Amino acid sequence: MSRILNLRDALNEAMIEEMRRDESVFLMGEEVAEYNGAYKVSKGMLDEFGPQRVIDTPIAELGFAGIGVGAAMNGLRPIVEFMTWNFAVLAFDQIVNNAAKTLTQSAGEFKCPIVFRGPSGAAGQLAQQHSQTFESWMANVPGLKVISCIYPDDAKGLLKSAIRDDDPICIMESESLYGFKGEVPEGADILVPIGKAKVRREGTDVTLVSFNKMVLVAEAAADELAKEGISAEVIDLRTIRPLDHHALVKSVKKTNRMVVVDESWPFAGVSAEIAYEIQKYAFDYLDAPVARVNSADTSLGYAPTFVEEYLPNPAKVIRAVKEVMYRNA
Repeated sequence: MSRILNLRDALNEAMIEEMRRDESVFLMGEEVAEYNGAYKVSKGMLDEFGPQRVIDTPIAELGFAGIGVGAAMNGLRPIVEFMTWNFAVLAFDQIVNNAAKTLTQSAGEFKCPIVFRGPSGAAGQLAQQHSQTFESWMANVPGLKVISCIYPDDAKGLLKSAIRDDDPICIMESESLYGFKGEVPEGADILVPIGKAKVRREGTDVTLVSFNKMVLVAEAAADELAKEGISAEVIDLRTIRPLDHHALVKSVKKTNRMVVVDESWPFAGVSAEIAYEIQKYAFDYLDAPVARVNSADTSLGYAPTFVEEYLPNPAKVIRAVKEVMYRNA
């Protein structure tokens, strides 16, 4: 059995179920308690679990991230919510220098089972300092796992898996898609494995790879391409690190072409890593170079016309597909 839930409620269910299951799990962050969360993801949790397990923090990301890391090293399982990953930049010392390195620096004596979560990427006219995409930033750090998805069933199952995992995990959500709806299976113990991509749409002519809200862009492009007789396979990465390169290679062996749709900047991003892996592990199967559709290589401005030009969209993806298929755009 399944129900229709939005992303916000799916994440809320995941945290509630895990906090009921394990008393060592707690939530902390700005406005997560009294205000039910900036995006209402923690709605009702203070009433059920009380102020010792749902904790409002000061506006001090470095401070409360550090408290979370210390708690994780001492046997608890914190969930640290950032109002946006743009604000988490202030906590990178704790995430990168402490959480990610705890296991190796302690020679395996200490683990750091902590989840850092919040929205990443552009969310309308929020301008340069509030529109950055952080998947590749965090995935570059050994010791961190990175999850980025927007389908509610994946989000719930992956968050539950992350809370139970003994490694520090960064979960990237989407501020503009907390209301995005989908089917979510019933049951308090339904998990989604970390590190496994999902084929959203089967195809034979070209592979479209994406994650988070850009998956919807890839799916929209696939719908339009189908009208022109082009069969596009759409792969939702769901997890950025570890990257499921086996699923990507398997798809390219079938389609012989790949376009990566990535909201982040093109230089040293997720799309660049995927392009490298495909040329390394599937070079003999490629009929064209791997193409990438990224955001513009500049900071995102405020003007709506600029936002439209800056971000990937179905038209840009279709153009890239026709290039790898050597068709006139």
